[in-house]
Amino acid sequence: MRVGGVVTIRHRSLSAAVFVIGAALATLGVASAKHRAANGAAAQSDENARIVRIENGLLPPVAIKGEPLHTRKMVDEMARLKVPGVSVAFYDHEKIVWTRGYGYADVAAKKRVTPETIFQAGSISKPVAALAALRLVQDGKLNLDENVNAKLRKWKVPENQFTKEQKVTLRRILSHSAGLTVHGFAGYAAGEPVPTMVQILNGEKPANSDPIRVDVVPGTIWRYSGGGYVVMQLLMTEQTGETFPVFLHNAVLGPAGMMHSTYEQPLPAALRASAAMPYRGTGAPVKGGPHTYPEMAPAGLWTTPSDLDTLAIELEKEYDGTSQKILSQAMLRQMLTRQKDDWGLGFELGKDEHALRFGHDGANEGYRNDWENYMGLRQGVAIMTNSDNGGEVADEYLRAVAKEYGWPAFRPTERTLAKVDAAIYTRYVGTYEILEAGELNVTEKDGKLYIQAAALGPKAMELLPESDTNFFVLMQDLTFSFEKSEKPSATMAIQAGTEKFVAKRVK
Repeated sequence: MRVGGVVTIRHRSLSAAVFVIGAALATLGVASAKHRAANGAAAQSDENARIVRIENGLLPPVAIKGEPLHTRKMVDEMARLKVPGVSVAFYDHEKIVWTRGYGYADVAAKKRVTPETIFQAGSISKPVAALAALRLVQDGKLNLDENVNAKLRKWKVPENQFTKEQKVTLRRILSHSAGLTVHGFAGYAAGEPVPTMVQILNGEKPANSDPIRVDVVPGTIWRYSGGGYVVMQLLMTEQTGETFPVFLHNAVLGPAGMMHSTYEQPLPAALRASAAMPYRGTGAPVKGGPHTYPEMAPAGLWTTPSDLDTLAIELEKEYDGTSQKILSQAMLRQMLTRQKDDWGLGFELGKDEHALRFGHDGANEGYRNDWENYMGLRQGVAIMTNSDNGGEVADEYLRAVAKEYGWPAFRPTERTLAKVDAAIYTRYVGTYEILEAGELNVTEKDGKLYIQAAALGPKAMELLPESDTNFFVLMQDLTFSFEKSEKPSATMAIQAGTEKFVAKRVK
């Protein structure tokens, strides 16, 4: 009995001890949970404060040295530029930490933008399609440096004097150095006939774009070519035997967890309720709604900012070698290695090497977007809009994000305003023309020089002097240079980022 009693007593003591310890742990757990909640609330409060600063601190593209920088408010810029809706997602160290929706996905229906609203991605389609192409290279079905004609069947790149020695390869297509023509595509409005791939490649009706041909020796220069990605689209579908949307879903969208994304063109009826409607710069809706883009690889992706960030996070993991849902570490690192100028295999790469910046912008009819990521900083942002004027808002917002998070790029360009004799302006007044952009009218009024062009927006912009021959505008990061001569200038050179255009005087 005593032994039993002792055992019983010990059992009861142990039970009591367990109870006391359990209670203590529970109390500690509650305290820890409260601590975590407090930290989480503090972190969220900090992010909310950041967002407020961004929303109220949009930055212009150009600043004048010595003058205060004038910030802008998101609500004011959307109203000024008649941009109905904007969606934003920001990620930090493999986590989407905030999203924001502004304005309307559909003005007539008063449907607000939400994180689930899908937009046409425009040329952001290209790097996503490039991932799928590199998956085929990784699997041994395609070769980066093989003449694409070796595997194309229905259609082949026409040979000519430019392709005698150097050939069109997948590497060159992905890095915009294949010498192929056709910059971009307008898509097809509702009710218009949609061409086949071969019709697009040959520029045959009902295609509304020029034939895709080689007019520069492949590999010699960088020149943006959406046409090259159409060649790649045909190459991929012929090698897989699958439709492009199905293959892209299986190779990239699904593995990355992009649950609100598709390359289906036109958009299936079941997804239309989630789509942002497109709008012109005037604020008027695009007639018939979203255009159809059979040129899916260069322009056909529907997605959300959160899905793009989700993909960027997956690419971070693959770059580190901790995941290979889409590509191996070696293949992804090759993708993010410079091939020609500032381009890798599908992505534009930043110059700030210590942080490895990769991204792409996008423009379809009624949509303008940007997607920028820092591998080294483990941060990135995707901004999508449903307006032809949305690019300006997206750029201003991106600059505010860059300032808030201390990114080395995307800051306003600083220009020095010079004092010049306004009498020289008469040499520059006139009408100039660029084949790609149409006419540009330079006028003078009250001792100031102005430029107006459809490609620059509806309003004339003042040309501010940096010197007697070089000028800039405040609303876009563009410079305009005239000939140094006593006679009227015959040309006007326009620098837009890394691209330079020469406009010839026509009047």
